[in-house]
Amino acid sequence: MKTKLNHTAIYVVKLEPSAAFYKDIIGLETTPEPFQDGKHAWFLTGTNTMLHIIEGAESRMLYYKNQHTCFSVASIEDFTRLLQLRQLAWEDVHGTKNAITTRIDGVKQIWLQDPDGYWIEINDDKS
Repeated sequence: MKTKLNHTAIYVVKLEPSAAFYKDIIGLETTPEPFQDGKHAWFLTGTNTMLHIIEGAESRMLYYKNQHTCFSVASIEDFTRLLQLRQLAWEDVHGTKNAITTRIDGVKQIWLQDPDGYWIEINDDKS
């Protein structure tokens, strides 16, 4: 049997803003939450993979951009328009505000942080 990724978990201060961010901004679909205690949310991130958000962290922490989660979208331009409408900040790989990085292979990418400071890469990888 091969090992496969089941889920990634993040530990947050408050569940509601983080769950809203991943649902309304990132666009993830919720999946049934097995614990039913009001401190967890689950989102589908791919075929048989999920993001598990757990409430209970004492404070927001500092994270490095190189430790991130990446999601692909159909259009970086459409996604950045959504961020502008919501007045959410993003940057390129070097930290330039409201800029888009174009990798050597042509994939466009931006970086933003969720409500608890976790770094998110958004790209338009078509593979």
